[in-house]
This record gives sequence, structure tokens and C-alpha cells, in this order.
Amino acid sequence: MLNVTEVLKRMVIGQAMRTEELGETLLPKRLALPIFASDPLSSVAYATQEILVVLTLGGLAYLHFTPWIAAAVVALMAVVVVSYRQVVHAYPTGGGSYEVASTNLGPSAGLVVAAALLVDYVMTVAVSVASGVDNIISALPSLAGHRVLMALGFVALLTAMNLRGVRESGRLFAVPTYLFIGGVLIMVATGLFRYLLGDAPVAESAAYGIRPAGGDASLVGPALVMLVLRAFSSGCTALTGVEAISNGVPAFRKPKSRNAATTMAAMGITAVAMFAGVTTLAVLARVHITDDACRLTGLAGDCSTYTQRTVIAQLASAVFGGTDSLGFYFLQAVTALVLILAANTAFNGFPLLASILAQHRYLPRQLHNRGDRLAFSNGILALAVVAGLLLWGYRANVSSLIHLYILGVFTSFTLSQTGMVRHWNRELRTESDPAARRRHQWSRAVNATGAVITGLVLVIVLITKFTEGAWLAVLAAVLLWLMMRGIRRHYDSTAAELAVTDPHAERQLPSRVLAIVLVSTVHKPTMRALAYARAFRPDRLEALTVAVDREGPARLREQWEEFEIDVPLKVIDSPYREITKPVVEYVRSVRRAGPRDVVAVFIPEYVVGHWWENLLHNQSALWLKSRLLFTPGVMVTSVPWQLSSAASADHPVARAPGAYRRGEPTPPREGAVSPGTSP
Repeated sequence: MLNVTEVLKRMVIGQAMRTEELGETLLPKRLALPIFASDPLSSVAYATQEILVVLTLGGLAYLHFTPWIAAAVVALMAVVVVSYRQVVHAYPTGGGSYEVASTNLGPSAGLVVAAALLVDYVMTVAVSVASGVDNIISALPSLAGHRVLMALGFVALLTAMNLRGVRESGRLFAVPTYLFIGGVLIMVATGLFRYLLGDAPVAESAAYGIRPAGGDASLVGPALVMLVLRAFSSGCTALTGVEAISNGVPAFRKPKSRNAATTMAAMGITAVAMFAGVTTLAVLARVHITDDACRLTGLAGDCSTYTQRTVIAQLASAVFGGTDSLGFYFLQAVTALVLILAANTAFNGFPLLASILAQHRYLPRQLHNRGDRLAFSNGILALAVVAGLLLWGYRANVSSLIHLYILGVFTSFTLSQTGMVRHWNRELRTESDPAARRRHQWSRAVNATGAVITGLVLVIVLITKFTEGAWLAVLAAVLLWLMMRGIRRHYDSTAAELAVTDPHAERQLPSRVLAIVLVSTVHKPTMRALAYARAFRPDRLEALTVAVDREGPARLREQWEEFEIDVPLKVIDSPYREITKPVVEYVRSVRRAGPRDVVAVFIPEYVVGHWWENLLHNQSALWLKSRLLFTPGVMVTSVPWQLSSAASADHPVARAPGAYRRGEPTPPREGAVSPGTSP
């Protein structure tokens, strides 16, 4: 019979891949760039806009700070890119900032970085998708009422694409990313060329004035400083995702470190050129944009229903000849697409980092397992669920989500660069070659500069964004840090508890094996369970039933005699018609009577072919197993009986997540026994 679920799964994620095919998923530089760098490359679509939106809180009087703020962002990006190129050479095994901080600053600092990055990856998906939807609405304003549904649909699409594997998703994402880069650079070059010819493009909002948010445009002293710093911190969204390449070094082809460093340099140069070009063009075209359209002066019509176009949309319209031009629609399409695909940086970074943390026992081990397509499927699904909840909760509003953003990335920047300074100090203590020492000293100076600058930016971001919503990101990171510490303590205590301390005592056989078969009537599953229990050759074997009425036990005794079953039948009275409690109490009493004995409980169970049949069968067995497994010295064995629906369903053998990574063989179709043991 056709398994619809399996067919749909294969249509979405493709055929399963063998573990030895992992090498075929490694990435060349041309695919690694759109996969790992789509976030910082696409951030030029909203980084300039965020600077302008903050500066216009004081009206139009402070837009002249835009070039200086952009220059500071560019300088910071250059320092960060150079610093992370050193990280990929020094720590080529992946883990990036987390590994650097853990190795050089200790596990607690490493967990701070990990928690901050995991939160920031979630925000990357939410902000990128919401911003992409904004650009679609800029071209098609009639879709504004479907903002949340569109955002959730794009998250689902990205999830499905990433479940197909890193390399395959890279092929899909490469074309839109390169088209976006080409489109933005062509727009910038065309706009600047027109400006040099004396025909500067003019934005559709250039004629509008903007009322200050507080009603007073005169900001001096600390208020002006705070406005500029706040605009700078918002512009630093251009740096989000820069560290993703350092986390994904193992995904590159050999030589991994060199290819990763080259890709990072290409990403830095391209992002700087695009961000500087868009900001320059926005200043020349006099783009006026605000967080509230009702603060625009000179606007005709109802401001409450007016939808402001994004900065990229206004520039494309001004450069290419209006909102009906082919260039406008092309750039809006590729911008929306690349912003949505920019979330792919997080869909690669989050599962990789979560896998490393799971390997180090800070997260559930299931996150370290690879799925059918050799991707970390559990991490991909976890990221999609959390990001989807954020988009739903914040109505896919970029202005609301952006305040939760970039805090984590600068936390990781600062701690990783500080860790690299300690790394070079350690190298210098053992290095005697003068040329190598000079290289190490230069590298230390670069990382020290990066640590100081990113640390200052982190303080600025905390001060300017904390009360606007960044406190939620801080709280999430703290809770995640505490959770990871708790998971590690659990795994450590479990390992210590399970460790063999006395091999002789652990190998000692029990005094006796007492077998109990639970029965309710005499049928084929009962006969199989009795036969299987006999095969164990226990020292004592008995059947056990619970009398919830008078007729049931009497009928069972008649069947026992009719079929001449030579196993003692024990009947337990249950005046309150319970089944689980009397069985558990009886088994415990048997165990107490012989502390060195082992009690083996055999439970016949039906194997059904349809999910709804589970609601009709096996409920008593489920409760019994869940209680008996907590009883020391008691072994619980399920004896399955396949009903005709299970036999006709023709189910394919299901492999557990990670089976391919672990190299497990395909299990037999009919597992005869599913033993369980008490902890």
C-alpha cells in the first residue's frame, strides 16, 4: 500500500543520502558566499534605512550625520572581517566565536557567546523575512493585510529547502544573491553617474518634510549624542551574520581555512561597497523616511493609510525612472527574495552551532544527529518554530523586531576577539622565529582593536536599545545560558551515575529470574507472550490478571483449563476497578521478597497500521510500562503482535534521526521484542 506520508516527505526533502556521501555536500567558494554571507550582504537593504529612521526622530536637521555614521559602520565592518579571517585560520574546526571563547576564556564565556548567537540567529530569520515581506508590499501595497501569513509561508519554504541539504539549498540561493548584488551595484553606479552628469536622481519623498518626534527639533549635548549613537547602533545591523563563515568552516572544500578566509574577504568587500553606495545615493537623492507616516509634512491624503516605500524601493524608482519601470520591479523582486533568503545564513549557522553544543553536552543530543539529507534537521526545525512564533507575535513588523537584533552578534564579536588576544599571547610565549612573532604581534593588535571597538559598540547598543525591547533578547540569552548549564549538569551526573565502578559487581548474575506475563484473555498475543517468557527459562513463571469484575476472571480460568496452559494463573482483586496500581504493587511486593532477584514482566501488545487504532488499543499497556520502568530490579518486555492492518500497510522501515550519521544498519521489518529496562 502507498505510504502517503513517506511520498510527501520524499517530495519535500528528496531521497535519503548515505553517510559516505557527506563529502559531496562540501561547498565551493561560489556557493559558500550566498549560503553563509547572504545575511550581511542583504542587510544593505535596511541598514541605511534604519540610520535614516532614527535620525529623522529629530526632524530633517540631523540627516547630515548620515555619511559619518555610515563611515563608522564601514570601518567597524572592516575591523570585524579582518579579525574573523584570523579566527578561521586559527580555529578551522568550526564553532567560530564559541570555540574561541571556550578555549581561551573558559566554558562560561563560551556559553555566553553560544547563547547570544543562538538568539541572534533566531532574530536573523525573523528580521530578514519581515524585511523581505516589506519590500514585496512596497511593490504591491495591496498585500499589506497578509503580512504575517506571507512571512510564515516563507519560513516554511526556507525550512523545506534547508532540509534538502546545504549544497542543494546553496544552488537555489546562489542566483538570487548574485542578482541582488549585481542589481544594487548597477543602481548605485547609474545613480552616481547621473549625479556626476548633473542629473541627480530625486527620491519620491524628497519633497516631504518631517516633524520631530518630540515636537522640538533642537537637540544639543547629551540628547544629540544619544541620537547619533542610537542611529549608529541601528546601522550596525549591516554586520549581522559576519561570523557565520567562521562557524561553518567544516562545510567548505579543502583547503577549508583558506577557502573560508577568501570567502569572508569577498563578502566584506562586497558588503562595504554596497552599503556605502546605497547610503551615498540615499543622501544625494534626499530620501526622507520615518517610523510614522503621520510625521511627514506635505503628504496628500490620510497619513494613517499611507505606506512608505523602503529606501531601496525609493532609490530604484528614482534611478530607473519610476515605479512602473522594469528596473524598479527587478530590484524589488531580487531584494525581497534575497532578504528572505538571507535567513538562510541562520538556517546554516544555528544548526551547526547547536550540533557542536549538543556534542559538548550543552544541548539535547538529538541536535547533533544528521537527517536523511545529511543536514542537522532537528536544529533546522527548532529554528523555524521559534522564528515563526516571533513573526506571529510581532506581526512581522521590522521596526518592532529590529530592537531585539544585533545584541547577540556584538556580544560574540567582543568575547571572540578578546579570546583571540589571549590566543596570540599564548602563541608568542612559545614562538621563537622573529618573522612568525611579527605576524603574531600584528594579529594580536588587530584582534585587540576589534575587541575594544566591538565592546564599545556593545555598550552603545545596550544603552540605546535596552528599553526599546533589547531587554527581551538579553533575558532570552540569560535563560538559554542557564538551560545549557543545566543540561550539561544533567548529562555529567548521568554519566557519573552510569559509569562502571566495580566491574565484578556489575557482572554478577541475579539469584533468580522471576517472570510474570500480564494477561486479560486467552488469544494469540497471550500465547506468544507465554511462549516467549518460557524461552527465557526463568526460575519461576506465572501469569497475572486483574479482576475488575467477577465474570472476567471466571471466564479466563475456563479458558486456561480449556487450552491446558501449564502456567500458574494469579488473580488480583481490584475493588476500585483499577488495573495499573494493583499490578505495580504486586510486582513491587515480589521484588521486595527477593532483593537479589530480577522480575521480568512480559506485556502483549498490538501493532496497528493506522494512527487512530492506537487510540483503541494498548492504553493499559502504555500506563503499565510507564509505571513499571520506575521500579528498580524490574525488566519490562513488550511482546508485539502485528494486526492485519499493520501487515497490509506495508510500512517502510523508519530510521531514527541520526541513523545515517551513526552508520546504523537497516533494522528488520518485524522487531519481535522491544525490551525496556528500569534506570
